[in-house]
Amino acid sequence: MITSSHNPKIKQVKSLINKSRQREKEQLLVLEGRRLLMDALNSGIEPHLILHSAEADISWLDDLVPPHWIESVDAGLFDELAETQHTQGVLGIFPFPTLVATQLERVLLLDGIHDPGNLGTIIRTASGAGVDAVILTPDCVDVYNPKVLRAGMGAHFRVPILRWNWEQLHATNYPRVYLADSIGEQPYTRVAWQSPWMLIIGNEAHGASENARQLATQTIYIPMSNATESLNAAIATAVIVFHAIQQGD
Repeated sequence: MITSSHNPKIKQVKSLINKSRQREKEQLLVLEGRRLLMDALNSGIEPHLILHSAEADISWLDDLVPPHWIESVDAGLFDELAETQHTQGVLGIFPFPTLVATQLERVLLLDGIHDPGNLGTIIRTASGAGVDAVILTPDCVDVYNPKVLRAGMGAHFRVPILRWNWEQLHATNYPRVYLADSIGEQPYTRVAWQSPWMLIIGNEAHGASENARQLATQTIYIPMSNATESLNAAIATAVIVFHAIQQGD
């Protein structure tokens, strides 16, 4: 059993949880809780290490993970690692997902999304709706931030997530690039969603960047009551994306 906070494995977990640069350097992320670990394992991703509280029941791992990948941690020490308030007592270090986008016909472009909860929820929505890929601009919050992973509820292992710079994005030739904007030109229900298309969702506070506006071929909006100025970025994404996928079909 690991009992010291100076143990190298404990130090590695803390570093990966708290430092995006370390995650990027090692190409590793930390998942906490049975649901996220199951999503990763069922996707065929092998963990580097699984740690569990000495008080946790991990019998569900018996047929999924070789015992030599699992180590017990003093319960009090594990609580120091846990990011959730009511921890399930298990976490794992996994490599970044490497899903390949086999086609890019229906793409969601996230432009400077800063809130981890929003980003995770949008990725989950994209997976549920069936988009081909989620593309992140360089100034989005780290997609492997623990809060993003929790909000994504395993969607990181079900939809390809790409990180492109603006040079790559401006080199694309989508005939339909729709930018969601509260003062857009057309309601989202009146535009053509025949693929290929790209939907841009801008920053929560400041909206779309100038680069995004240059890329867009049309701005669209969600009709709302006069009493409501705008929707949360994740909710707006869900409203538009599910409609777009259904219309395209």
